[in-house]
Amino acid sequence: MPPGAIGSQRLLRGGPLSCHIQPTEIRVPAGVQVGMAIDGHFTTPEPDNPLVGLMVGPVYRLRVSNLFDRPGEEVYPTVEIIDRLYPPPGAAIDFPVPVDITAEDLELAARGMYVTRVIYVEDPSQALPVTEVDGKTTWYEARDDEDPLEVADLAGRPIAILRIGGRDLSQAVGQSFTTYGCPPVVEYGRKPSAE
Repeated sequence: MPPGAIGSQRLLRGGPLSCHIQPTEIRVPAGVQVGMAIDGHFTTPEPDNPLVGLMVGPVYRLRVSNLFDRPGEEVYPTVEIIDRLYPPPGAAIDFPVPVDITAEDLELAARGMYVTRVIYVEDPSQALPVTEVDGKTTWYEARDDEDPLEVADLAGRPIAILRIGGRDLSQAVGQSFTTYGCPPVVEYGRKPSAE
């Protein structure tokens, strides 16, 4: 389905999703920079993992730059929050949705490939028996004949969809299809350290 379709369908269900701001951490490899589409343009790329609040439903466009051995190249992923987390009251910022953009993802996108990642809350009864490394999200690859959203739905509750492609948007910056209308973003800064 096209970006935005799934989030829009989820909002039609009603409940505690409409107008909800979901803390989200965009995690990239060291040295890679991320800028968000805000108010019709991309913000200055930052070298840290941004911690932002994104609404459930809209599509958010990012500009990812400083790609290792590809100076001057950029990729423009989208993030679509399709559900929310339910942390303890007052602790939402301590439990952001982790959206990992890996070095492998960036390399594939820079070569013109299209990558889709579905972030989901794992069903405890189906949890994979793997040791969790702090700050690293466990993931697995869907087969070519599988829909990643359906695979994630079987494993748990999908929360967000990351789509990364090699599309060059340099000639189209500011057009609504490029930035998806720049939905509102709450900028929190960096995730608080666990000291």
